[in-house]
Amino acid sequence: MSVQKPASWAYTEDFLTEEPALEGARRRGEELGCSPVLPGVGAALRLLAATSAAHTVVEIGTGAGVSGLWLLQGMPSDGVLTTIDIEAAHHRAARASFAAAGIVPQRTRIITGQALDVLPRLADGAYDMVVVDGDKSEYPRYIEQALRLLRIGGVLAVDNMLWHDRVADPAARDETTTTLRDLGKHLRDDERLQTTLLPVGDGLLVAIRRA
Repeated sequence: MSVQKPASWAYTEDFLTEEPALEGARRRGEELGCSPVLPGVGAALRLLAATSAAHTVVEIGTGAGVSGLWLLQGMPSDGVLTTIDIEAAHHRAARASFAAAGIVPQRTRIITGQALDVLPRLADGAYDMVVVDGDKSEYPRYIEQALRLLRIGGVLAVDNMLWHDRVADPAARDETTTTLRDLGKHLRDDERLQTTLLPVGDGLLVAIRRA
C-alpha cells in the first residue's frame, strides 16, 4: 500500500466541512459519550439518500442526531426519518439537534426502545433505506430485519464494518471483530444484494437489495 494512503484517507474525511448545526450535534453526542459518524460517513449517507431519493429511512442508533442530520439533508423535503435508540437522553439531544437545524418535527419519527423490539412492528418492504449503527453484537439480527423492511432497490448502509482496523487483521479474533467480519462476508455473498465496502470512517458497508 502506498505510504500516502493514510494521508489520502484523512484528507477525504476532512474534505467536507460540517455546518454549525452538525457541529452542535457532534458536541452533544460527544458529551453523552456517543460515537457520532465521521464526516466522511455522514457525507456518504447523504449521497446515498439523495441518489436513491429516499423518502422513508430507518436508522438504528440515533445518538445525538449527527447521522440523522446528514440523512435528512439528502432526503427529499417530504421524506421521513424513523430513528430508533434505547437511550431517551440520546433522543432529547437529537431533538435539539434537529430543531437547531430547522428540521420540522413531521420529518422525524423518533422511537425510544430496543431496536429488536421496534423493528418487527415496521412494515415489510416499506422503506427506501435502512442505516445500521447500533449494538454490534446485534448486527446480524438487525440486518435480518433490515432486509425485510427494504423495498427492491432499497439501500442498506452498515457502519463500523472495519471496526477500528481490526476486521482486516486476520489475527484479530475477538467476538465483535469476528461477528462483523463474518457478517461482511455473508452480505458480500448474498445473491439478493449488490454489496461494497467503503473505506470511510470506520468502514461503511453499502448494499442494494436487488431481489
